[in-house]
Amino acid sequence: MGIIAWILIGLIAGAIAKALMPGRDPGGIIITMLIGIAGGLLGGWLGKVIFGVDSIDGFFDLSTWIAAIVGSMILLGLYRLVAGGRHRHA
Repeated sequence: MGIIAWILIGLIAGAIAKALMPGRDPGGIIITMLIGIAGGLLGGWLGKVIFGVDSIDGFFDLSTWIAAIVGSMILLGLYRLVAGGRHRHA
């Protein structure tokens, strides 16, 4: 897959992860998009390491999308833990 496909998958996976994990996020849409892109890569890597499968076969493969969404949810949760405590409540 090309870089444009990875960005598109990341954008959509980040939005889906945010919908599945509602709540206030310390970042905006740009942070969500970056988390989605990185989450897609993380999910693909975890699928390969843990299950020994190539979970990033193609744009329209279900395993690609599941890996991207799960990876995005993991990163979104970590981001909320790390960045969420930095905000002041007035």
